[in-house]
Amino acid sequence: MNKSPELLDQVHECIRVRHYSIRTEDSCVDWARCFILFHGKRHPKDSGGPEVEAFLTYLAVERNVAASATLL
Repeated sequence: MNKSPELLDQVHECIRVRHYSIRTEDSCVDWARCFILFHGKRHPKDSGGPEVEAFLTYLAVERNVAASATLL
């Protein structure tokens, strides 16, 4: 049985092949994990603009996260 890699493993690999630093790679995976948990463990493929906007609004308003901290 040849199972495809888990989503967060795919994110790791996608960032790695672009030769970003390991810290950037870990940060991207952490943000992806936070996004998934924020939306009740729903897969991101089932999300769109409204879900992204809700997550970014939550980060800015509730967590006081600067916009630059969430962008690559």
